[in-house]
Amino acid sequence: MNAPDPPLALLAELTHRCPLACPYCSNPLALERARDEMDSAQWRRVFDEAAQMGVLQVHFSGGEPAVRRDLEALVRHASSRELYTNLITSGVLLDAARIAELARAGLDHVQLSLQDSDGPNCDRIAGFDGAQARKFEVARLVRKAGLALTLNIVVHRQNLERLPAMIELALEFGAHRLEIAHVQYYGWALKNRAALLPTRAQLEAANAVADEARERLRGRLAIDYVVPDYYARRPKSCMGGWARRFINVTPSGKVLPCHAAETLPGLEFDSVRQRPLADIWRHSQAFQRFRGTDWMPEPCRSCERREIDWGGCRCQAFALTGDGANTDPACELSPHHGSLIEITEQTGAPPPPFHYRRFSSKAASGARPAEDARAPARTPSRV
Repeated sequence: MNAPDPPLALLAELTHRCPLACPYCSNPLALERARDEMDSAQWRRVFDEAAQMGVLQVHFSGGEPAVRRDLEALVRHASSRELYTNLITSGVLLDAARIAELARAGLDHVQLSLQDSDGPNCDRIAGFDGAQARKFEVARLVRKAGLALTLNIVVHRQNLERLPAMIELALEFGAHRLEIAHVQYYGWALKNRAALLPTRAQLEAANAVADEARERLRGRLAIDYVVPDYYARRPKSCMGGWARRFINVTPSGKVLPCHAAETLPGLEFDSVRQRPLADIWRHSQAFQRFRGTDWMPEPCRSCERREIDWGGCRCQAFALTGDGANTDPACELSPHHGSLIEITEQTGAPPPPFHYRRFSSKAASGARPAEDARAPARTPSRV
């Protein structure tokens, strides 16, 4: 195999600590504690190595990256290495002074999550009282500071009916881009699939709303729309293909091909604490495992789309079939596609309560967890 091109972007997961308790949390089931996080000097070295190998963007993520007191210093260092800097945040720990300091540090872009346009339901989904009010204020402060803003809406069964209102909020805030992302069901979200997976009728209505908005707002608001794989006929090109465009560094320094790769058994992930980032990208066994097309089984191996969707999502294949090397069941040619049909046919039942995801919300923010009318957020399932 030829040497891979350098990744376009580095996802820097600074911490798994987070004040929210989202039932679709994308962090791994086994969270890394604060004592295991890399320090500022180690992260600065990662950004140096990323710039040297040709990475163009760094996305500061978590958990909630604003938990880190050195966030501004890390943004400043990445910016000094001419990396485009994007902050992926819940917003609830930011204020005017900190946003202004991040702008001075060279931050280029903020990607702000929003759970719903309805205040009580936003707070309920986030598991955090006052979440929506804080997010609305942060959106305005970001634009006031002159930073580019993307509003990131994670949609599912319990907020899809307000998709038109959420699109209008993006316009009200002056967002440059709106990402409408259906929940992807692996990791913690898989625990809440029955509560989150939309019905086919909901999905069709949402598709129509998104299509109309993209046409109506063309040139005014860029809209990305990520549909749920469970209703697909062909799989998505997950992360642009395994180890092709993105590289992920966890809070403790493990390097992954995607943020959910640790769900796959049998893979060992190297650490930037022991091995250079570029060497991991080019030669790590985990990165080589599903890179390209040689690993593919039939029908992927002979499919004309094999270098378009790259076999789909390995984490989803494992979650649904028990083997990450299987054809993604989102593909109608997969021998496992029928399992998705069976799952979607059960969406008419009333949704169960959320299993909330908690790390240390009180320690991070001092806020009181939001109430769920059906399941108190104070007693969620934990890992």
